Amino acid sequence: WLSEVSSIAINESVLDLGVAFKNFFASLTGKRKGARVNPPRFKSRCHRQSFRLTRGGFSVHSQSIKLAKLGHVRMKVSRPLPSAPSSVTVIKDASGRYFASFVVDVPESSLPESDAAVGIDVGLETYATLSTGEKVDNPRWLRKLLPRLRRYQKSLSRKQKGSSNWHHQRKKVAKLHAHIKDCRSDFIHKLSTRLVRENQAISVEDLCVKGLVRTPLAKSFSDAGLGQFVTMLEAKCHRHGRHFLKVDRFYPSSQVCSACGHQDGKKPLNIRRWQCSECGASHDRDVNAAVNIKVAGGLSETENGCGESVRPGATRAVLSEAATHPNRECQPVSLR
Repeated sequence: WLSEVSSIAINESVLDLGVAFKNFFASLTGKRKGARVNPPRFKSRCHRQSFRLTRGGFSVHSQSIKLAKLGHVRMKVSRPLPSAPSSVTVIKDASGRYFASFVVDVPESSLPESDAAVGIDVGLETYATLSTGEKVDNPRWLRKLLPRLRRYQKSLSRKQKGSSNWHHQRKKVAKLHAHIKDCRSDFIHKLSTRLVRENQAISVEDLCVKGLVRTPLAKSFSDAGLGQFVTMLEAKCHRHGRHFLKVDRFYPSSQVCSACGHQDGKKPLNIRRWQCSECGASHDRDVNAAVNIKVAGGLSETENGCGESVRPGATRAVLSEAATHPNRECQPVSLR
């Protein structure tokens, strides 16, 4: 059966296995920093499947892609490729959908400079509160579709595992999960793109995602995808020449008065508005936190005493300034 597939896909799988074992042993000996890496294991037939082909194993046409040992496969392209791809990864998700992810060189795309800067306070009741006073509601995609998901999963549990009816119902559950994921990603993409286009500098609070998903509100935090939102903001700011700053997670943004700077102590989550005991200013809890995050990120002042512009703190180089690693010539772009 090894001759039924392309040798390139087999070689890439062996290389991936070697990297997995290398990371696992490096984690055991302490050479690899971060969380402990588990040993590689076999993929499940019901979960995500993929294989990768390099140059010589595929060719891209207008409405199709030619894969080695498979021939021409029709493909719906979401946007044209900016350059010739160096590799393609064919992915089948749990719901049975197929995707082709190409690795290409992305051209520079810096946005026009803007004088606007914003601080963002993220949460569960209000997804994002801007220092300008704008509030973005939390769509709660999982909560809205939870009754349907419960019915599907209850029906799945009543079927014999491995039967035809079980596989059919498993796909229905997987398709609903994929729909929830797509809705969440679409919302986060649109919101992050709008914020990057409108502001030259963005300041957000550093989140401990691993700690948040261990709390009783783990389902709500996972449904919101706050970590994905911050990651998208950082990546898009880096790509388009914007400044991205993270404020320390222990900074008391909800306790400090944005008018006078007095720290008024901790407040329960049910208190959404409060009045400063020092200056008497009345604050909305989320808007006040967003303003303090903007100030803590160094975005509150735009000019110094001589009238010259004040540049925000050090950040990653924009795409036009970043050098290309000799062994990583391309950046991946997914076509969906």
